[in-house]
Amino acid sequence: MQDSDANQPGFFITPSVKDPTYKQQIDKNPLADETHIPDSLKKGILIEPDETLENPTPKSPERPVVCARCHSLRNYGKVKDQTVENLLPDFDFDHTVGRRLNSVSGTRTVVVMVVDAVDFDGSFPRKVAELVSNTIDVHSRSWKEGKSGNLPRIVLVVTKIDLLPSSLSPTGFDHWVRTRAREGGATKLTKVHLVSAVKNWGLKNLADDMVSLAGPRGHIWVIGAQNAGKSTLINAMGKSIGGKMTILTEAPIPGTTLGIVRVEGVLPGGTKLFDTPGLLHPHQITTRLTTEEQKLVHISKELKPRTYRIKVGHSVHIGGLMRLDIEESSVDSIYVTVWASPHLPLHMGKTEKASTMVEDHFGRQLQPPIGKQRVEELGRWVRKEFCVRGNWWDSSCVDIACGGLGWFAIGLKGEAVVGVWTYDGVDVTPRNALIPHRSHNFEVTGFTVSKIVSKADKSLNKQKQKQKQNENEKKRKVGDLETNVTSAAL
Repeated sequence: MQDSDANQPGFFITPSVKDPTYKQQIDKNPLADETHIPDSLKKGILIEPDETLENPTPKSPERPVVCARCHSLRNYGKVKDQTVENLLPDFDFDHTVGRRLNSVSGTRTVVVMVVDAVDFDGSFPRKVAELVSNTIDVHSRSWKEGKSGNLPRIVLVVTKIDLLPSSLSPTGFDHWVRTRAREGGATKLTKVHLVSAVKNWGLKNLADDMVSLAGPRGHIWVIGAQNAGKSTLINAMGKSIGGKMTILTEAPIPGTTLGIVRVEGVLPGGTKLFDTPGLLHPHQITTRLTTEEQKLVHISKELKPRTYRIKVGHSVHIGGLMRLDIEESSVDSIYVTVWASPHLPLHMGKTEKASTMVEDHFGRQLQPPIGKQRVEELGRWVRKEFCVRGNWWDSSCVDIACGGLGWFAIGLKGEAVVGVWTYDGVDVTPRNALIPHRSHNFEVTGFTVSKIVSKADKSLNKQKQKQKQNENEKKRKVGDLETNVTSAAL
């Protein structure tokens, strides 16, 4: 052993000599002599606080800690910084969830596709439906050949059905939904549920089916377009079942959920439920609107029909976002019903004057867009042509839907050629009529009565009055000047 060279074997450090008084003296006084200990504890008596007080202090519930963005969305219905939202990445379903579905092994998977009842075609996730349906076909063939094959289940959930008219037949609506889903690529539906998170309709049956399909260890992925109502649906399910869960952030604007969130406390057992960010659908017109414009388009109450009886050569505007022209028809009159937000102003007039509407009324009486500058920002106004046919007058036969906005329902007994105008890139879809009935009271020519039109008219009248006052003031000044010149000459 040596303590001189640390690089040589046997090196050690000689311990230092400790002070003999380095240890603290132990207090050996008996407990009975301690003055800071109550006598009750010395005797072994535990006095609990009195729970029978008249006014006990209530325990405040613990509030979850949320980020500034979620706080702003929950309390003010808007994001804290709108400019930052454009920098957020889109949700890539194929990369995050799709590759798990393609795996032939692993836990059982249930894909819950959430679709907005009042914007079915605009919010329907076509790519997801096609991907999952193709995966089911491939794995089914593998399973029949004796290979491993994990078959995903597709559950289509149509939410916000409380916004549809109460007179709509549930059976007819279910048949309509299944038909549109097959046409959209969902050929392997396992279940279809029609629910309302606001009215608590169908949530218990939905939860039971999800658990039975996923099994005790399955994964459930809730998929849907932005603002389709996924987080609202999950929160409502948690409340109806009575589970303890963290409330997901809800807001009536697209893109509220940013990442995949595992939700606990909703489903029993080991079933895992995941809320996913909304899929970006550029063909929805709401993706181009500002927050204030989205509020005008957003439907929050039961839809009411607004019906026109019009002839060839007339047009109907939905705000400054969509226009329907009746170009040719084998009948004299056609019934056009508008199903859209009641906040949106409408206008019916001659098609020959429709081109001047963009210059004179878009951004003012016809909103959205709000302001003339926004009209240019939304893009180019394009036309699509459709040939429609019907067999009866008293109900609608064909719908022409605009993604994220609403739809025109057309009723006629014959054939007609219509032109539909909207902004380039916005999806316009013809389909069988969702709601066949129409209003018994017809709208008149011109603008519909609305706050937007009234406010725009008042503003325009004020401008005209001010302009007239300025002209009168100029005339008065000119008259005074001429009088002064005449007086000076005399």
